[in-house]
Amino acid sequence: MKKCISSGSTFEALAGYSRAVVDGHYVHVSGTTGFDYTAMTISPDASEQTRQCFRNIAAALREAGCTLDDVVRVRYLLTDAALFEMLAPIFGEHFARARPAATAQICGLIDPRMRVEIEVTAKLPD
Repeated sequence: MKKCISSGSTFEALAGYSRAVVDGHYVHVSGTTGFDYTAMTISPDASEQTRQCFRNIAAALREAGCTLDDVVRVRYLLTDAALFEMLAPIFGEHFARARPAATAQICGLIDPRMRVEIEVTAKLPD
């Protein structure tokens, strides 16, 4: 059974996607940026954007019935390779227990203010 989860962002309706989709035992969280959806703002600081990404992801996972500790796969999208060294400790802080399979890619993002985007897959607890 499929269940769609929304962050409330108007962009989800515009672009036709969900923040997360629960499909069977797995939760697939879309690429998530550092926007604070309550204030519709984004910090210029990459570290703060990363922390906000994790807050946004954790909220979607919570609604689905799991936590960051249930993440089995993560993909980090960075706008600059130099960011990895600075952001890796934040990644490690949030995934110290889960230790998911991970990929980091360097790419351009849709909005020039965005420095990082994070996509995860989690397995629902038994």
